[in-house]
Amino acid sequence: MSFGPPPAGFGPATPPASTPPASTPPAWTPPTSIEQALLEAKSREDWTAYFDTLADSRLYFEIRRDGADAEPSRTIPVFGHDSRVAGGRIWAVYTEGMLPVPDPHRVLDWQSLGWFARVWEPSDPAMIVVNPGSPCEAFLPSAPPHSAVWAQHSERAKAPLNRARVRTLRLGGPLEGPVAQGLACGALLFVRYGLAWNAMAYHGNGYQAERKTLREWWGVTSREEWQVQQRALLDPDGGNPVWEFALGLRRTIARDFGGHVDTAYWRDAVARVLRARAGGETVITPDGVTTTPTVPEAEIEARIKGVQHLVGRITRYEARFRADGILDENRFVSSVDAWNFGRASGMARWGLGSRYCSLKEAESAVIEAGRAAARSYKSWQDFAAGYILGRCLHFDDEEFGNWYTEMADLHQVLMSDPGSPWLTVPFK
Repeated sequence: MSFGPPPAGFGPATPPASTPPASTPPAWTPPTSIEQALLEAKSREDWTAYFDTLADSRLYFEIRRDGADAEPSRTIPVFGHDSRVAGGRIWAVYTEGMLPVPDPHRVLDWQSLGWFARVWEPSDPAMIVVNPGSPCEAFLPSAPPHSAVWAQHSERAKAPLNRARVRTLRLGGPLEGPVAQGLACGALLFVRYGLAWNAMAYHGNGYQAERKTLREWWGVTSREEWQVQQRALLDPDGGNPVWEFALGLRRTIARDFGGHVDTAYWRDAVARVLRARAGGETVITPDGVTTTPTVPEAEIEARIKGVQHLVGRITRYEARFRADGILDENRFVSSVDAWNFGRASGMARWGLGSRYCSLKEAESAVIEAGRAAARSYKSWQDFAAGYILGRCLHFDDEEFGNWYTEMADLHQVLMSDPGSPWLTVPFK
């Protein structure tokens, strides 16, 4: 194994603040635990451990953007050059901590270790280079029968690469400050897939997969559509008005009466307030003072019934939250704004991974998400409960199925893993 300079533009997203004198070679800080494990395995020439680490990691590589845009289901790799290899042609691959800052003209995909052996063709480079130019660099002959040796490690790997786990960039990602706080608001979304929670320079699941996710789940296919969704999620008044009415009414009762709110009293208050509004309200608008029209009795009763049913759903979810440690005893969810703010943090990074925005725009949106969360909540635990309730009200329909259990498991991880941003990044 040999070392050499990395291709231009690659390496940790944030360089060291200063460079030691030439007579004192700088110590290399592995950006994540992946590169740390690769370096340690290489140092002791334990190639079994090296390949096992690769088999448990996403391996990113550059692809042609024009090809991906023309045929989203097709992946066309961009091969590199390294004078240390016979013929010069290589297939450069990078682990998560060695990715470049997102560039409009360079996009990446990722695959598992075994995939490279399966798709290799005689016209492809004969050498795969892992993290070129770094201390954890390695050369893998990509043609059979050599590839069979390292490909076996991928076949033996049982745990899925996208399993839930806390990953942190030690270098190239913020660990404190407003950007870190905003990124931590989206931790449930990224820890869920084992992606680094603080990777502001985000490539995620790869260019094609990120675009597919935005298209299928959000209807976003352009920069303009991404901007609309991003603004909507950051809008402090953009939450579900019925959910916020019910929760806001409970907050008012709790403030007025100093604490616990009986569910029956909450239901009765819903009926009183909605009936009072049914007779028409005098409101001030930009056009002057107006009176809202009277609402028919049947419609009012239907509204009351619907909101009272919602009150029941909320209280039953909260009871389950307390049983599962998401809420402390005698605590309740103050708002589900976190459901939007957490996704706003995610939308910023998805937009960057899809090249619908710049790094500067994504970072600004992440900071705004963190600030909005800090205005609405007191702690990560409060924020998490609001996010999970919003997700459950939207998707779960009181089945307490995967929409809920997945979040409960992730909550436990984020509240217990020593590397979790919810334990290392102050909420305010």
